Amino acid sequence: MKSFNVLPLNDWFPAGNEPLIIAGPCSAETEDQVMATAHELKKTGKVRLFRAGVWKPRTRPGEFEGHGAEALKWLQRVKAETGFPVTCEVATAKHVEESLEAGVDVLWVGARTTVNPFSVQEIADALKGVDIPVMIKNPVNPDLSLWIGGIERLHRAGINKLVAIHRGFSSFEKSAFRNEPMWEMAIQLKTQHPELPIIVDPSHICGNRELLPYISQKAMDLDMQGLMIESHINPATAWTDAKQQVTPENLSVLVNNLTLRKPESQNVEFVSKLEQLRQNIDKLDDQIIQKMAERMSIVEKIGEYKRDNDVTILQVNRWEEIMGKRTAFAKALNLSESFTHRLLDLIHSESIRRQTEIMNTKVEEQA
Repeated sequence: MKSFNVLPLNDWFPAGNEPLIIAGPCSAETEDQVMATAHELKKTGKVRLFRAGVWKPRTRPGEFEGHGAEALKWLQRVKAETGFPVTCEVATAKHVEESLEAGVDVLWVGARTTVNPFSVQEIADALKGVDIPVMIKNPVNPDLSLWIGGIERLHRAGINKLVAIHRGFSSFEKSAFRNEPMWEMAIQLKTQHPELPIIVDPSHICGNRELLPYISQKAMDLDMQGLMIESHINPATAWTDAKQQVTPENLSVLVNNLTLRKPESQNVEFVSKLEQLRQNIDKLDDQIIQKMAERMSIVEKIGEYKRDNDVTILQVNRWEEIMGKRTAFAKALNLSESFTHRLLDLIHSESIRRQTEIMNTKVEEQA
């Protein structure tokens, strides 16, 4: 896969393994609220970039949708009085134009915009010839190709200061989170494009401030490069997303309590032991793949037997028996139920696919 020609954002990212912290209110509600929050965040010494929602795409009309261009003047004042670079979300070409005129330092594309290639392309076209960092949140739905596609559109427009933002994904399943973390999506993006910085938006993943420390630490443990956290001078009175915002003081406590780790170690003993353990993993992986191939060979024989005896591929009772027995066995071996179910579902899907091919082979020969 072709890599992005991304320039290092040394002006924004701290040196070493310190995370980039972006903070500010969900919405720019009033000039006083924005300025008070900005000044308190400046006192923490933790924040590199000040964020505020200027245009707010709401689920339903009638809710507060931001002050638009008027609020950009408040961001100008934030820059003048605190020295913070400022960032805001853009969803249209007009937003881009007005933000650039106001001297906004960094733009971000929100999840509801990333999901629509037409909107992303409009923003990309408006940014042609402009040298400005752009951050792209993942789409609302868990679609890695759509996320990468949005990044590609901006990159093709000449934007080479790019950052991805992982903010979780919508799910029908109820959980403790507003948006499911689905860390595997961010990990896949990081694996495919190691040159691309990825930061995490714990506020939108969590939906409530109590879970912010947990998700923020998880992001650090997975070697993500920063956090975008919503901070309000008085979260209880916030006009939008009150439950997920924190005071500047609590933001400082959260950042101070993070345990920062390095992706590599120079300790010779550690490296030697790690290599030994990795060799053990490699050996086991080879064995697992070999056993899986043997299993699929038996699956194909079963498919042929079913075909020759005009028996359907799917056997619901048999599948329920497998799930029940394997899940209980896996639990006894300290494997989580969710992992076991996902693994068995993958195996079952591949088994169905192979048996379907065998069934179709007979149809083609008769034809």
